[in-house]
Amino acid sequence: MTETSFFVKDGNSYVPTSLGRGPWGPSLSGNYIGGLLGRAVEREVDDVELQPARLTVDLLRPVALQPVQMQTTVVRDGRRLRLVDAFMTQNDVLVARASGLFLRRSEHIEDTVWTTPVAMPAIPAEHDQVAGGLPMLLQSYGRDPVAGSPGVGVTEWCHDGQKFAWARETKLLVDDEPLSPFTRAVMAADITSSLTHWGTAGLQFINADYTVTLSRLPEGVWIGLAAVTHYGDAGVATGVATLFDETGPIGSGVATALVNPGFTPPASRAAT
Repeated sequence: MTETSFFVKDGNSYVPTSLGRGPWGPSLSGNYIGGLLGRAVEREVDDVELQPARLTVDLLRPVALQPVQMQTTVVRDGRRLRLVDAFMTQNDVLVARASGLFLRRSEHIEDTVWTTPVAMPAIPAEHDQVAGGLPMLLQSYGRDPVAGSPGVGVTEWCHDGQKFAWARETKLLVDDEPLSPFTRAVMAADITSSLTHWGTAGLQFINADYTVTLSRLPEGVWIGLAAVTHYGDAGVATGVATLFDETGPIGSGVATALVNPGFTPPASRAAT
């Protein structure tokens, strides 16, 4: 039987399927951890005028491919904002947490404010079928900013120039629930660390957290990322990427990381 989701709900637990394994080892992938935490905070907000504006995910320790439990707390519920914390535990140990900020939408002020201009490559052509039931389509761009290449960018990103990616989830997060636009953006934002910290010698960092900020929810199924900055010193690095949907920029991804040399690049994850 083909698995269609990363988690199956079982009472108060979320049981990872085999799709949840990360590319770096026998642990749950960070984007699915972030997605489940994002889903948890989003479920605490029933006001459609509250915009999910920021989610910070702390990856505290490796998460085994075993059941996890979720808890949420509404920290602040005001007229113009709601702040929600979420906690993921495994075997009664805290393994990850998140803080989500929701802001009330209102009439926007028409003004011109400076920002860094960033142009994304075109969204990849749709595939009729996803090879091997891959959980994500990922098209990487670096040395070839037009055609790019499928996969995580091992070849495309081993240089000192700007890097780009378009990502599309092909599976569901929990059972048969459709992915919400917010959850889709949260899961894609986990790519920020690899995109911004990958250099001429490959990926020499492992991220401890990541943050996604959104001025609006994405439209469509593709989320784009464009590396904007990477700064590092004494084994600590921070990177920022601009996030896009099919109509333009929607926010930013930020990832802080520690030097961790010796990564073996994972196999390509894209339809062929």
